[in-house]
Amino acid sequence: MTGLIPYGRQDISEADIQAVIDVLRSDYLTQGPAVPAFEKSLAEYCGAQHAVAVNSATSALHIACLALGVEPGDLVWTTPITFVASANCALYCGAHVDFVDIDPRTYNMSVARLAEKLAQAERSGKLPKVVIPVHLCGQPCDMAAIHALGQRYGFKIIEDASHAIGGQYRGEPIGNCRYSDITVFSFHPVKIITTAEGGMAMTNDAQLAKRMQLLRSHGITRDVNEMTHAPEGSWYYQQIDLGYNYRMTDLQAALGLSQMQRLDEFVSKRHAIAKRYDQLLAGLPVTAPWQHPDGYSGLHLYVIRLKLDQTGKTHRQVFEALRAAGIGVNLHYIPVHRQPYYEGMGFKAGHCPAAEQYYAEAISLPMYPGLTEAMQDRVIESLQLATAR
Repeated sequence: MTGLIPYGRQDISEADIQAVIDVLRSDYLTQGPAVPAFEKSLAEYCGAQHAVAVNSATSALHIACLALGVEPGDLVWTTPITFVASANCALYCGAHVDFVDIDPRTYNMSVARLAEKLAQAERSGKLPKVVIPVHLCGQPCDMAAIHALGQRYGFKIIEDASHAIGGQYRGEPIGNCRYSDITVFSFHPVKIITTAEGGMAMTNDAQLAKRMQLLRSHGITRDVNEMTHAPEGSWYYQQIDLGYNYRMTDLQAALGLSQMQRLDEFVSKRHAIAKRYDQLLAGLPVTAPWQHPDGYSGLHLYVIRLKLDQTGKTHRQVFEALRAAGIGVNLHYIPVHRQPYYEGMGFKAGHCPAAEQYYAEAISLPMYPGLTEAMQDRVIESLQLATAR
């Protein structure tokens, strides 16, 4: 064995390093010019009117919920196959959460299940205020259909695009908010571009952007027009809401701005790796990821599903054999409703059967721009051994 091949890894260039050094040598390590420059770059790339940078996608989801008026007693729906933050953000606001089962081909929120659940909720008078579809692995959800349901049933939409920057839906950039109120990106190191930690909320609504900007920085304003009375001096500011310290630093923004120069290159490399995986996996007892023709995935993850009836092995045996061979596979994700915290709210096995079946078979193979063909060959060879009868 020649070292661990991780499932994801950042790609840092000398230009990225220099961008951070330049900030370190400047007057502003935070609350300086790099953050608005990064926001402008992303807004222009995505074709959105506004971008609000924060210290994580979790923070972005939280302030997105708050900006849309989520409060105690409200309902927020999301998918069970996501990181817990997609659901936790609603709980932070005092709302209740429920889950819509996944489409068995895309692994995203099923529009058919969503439509069924909405019809039932309308009859019982318990419609959601916000629905949070998640672009799992970078593949966009069927946003036009979800938006149409939003128009019919009156809910707001937050796209959790934490996996999806650089991807497209119907030929347009994910993040343009054509079919949503707010779109959220993540810049964690294993994501498509990184700011070490960080997130961004995109919107075309100036009022939502203003609200999120206020909430990310303690609810404090220096805008005279927002104050309750005239300022008492040039130093004056007011806290007009209960906000948070969710700001992104200039160090992070500078790294993100530099990474943006290679975003399309990163996604293109991921597609080349995925295409080669598709070819190499032919004949193995696995299901390769299916891509909907409406989308161009950011390909943050490459998830296979094991055909366990053809392997004679358990899911755990295959997973642990790959780990033992130095292949840093992972599993995205444990269904959120099966987490002990959520089971404590009453969720049980069987609530989202397609998600639970997915969890019983899914493995994320290594996927990042620096993955070489030799590394990929090693992944496939190890998978062949792990799944052999």
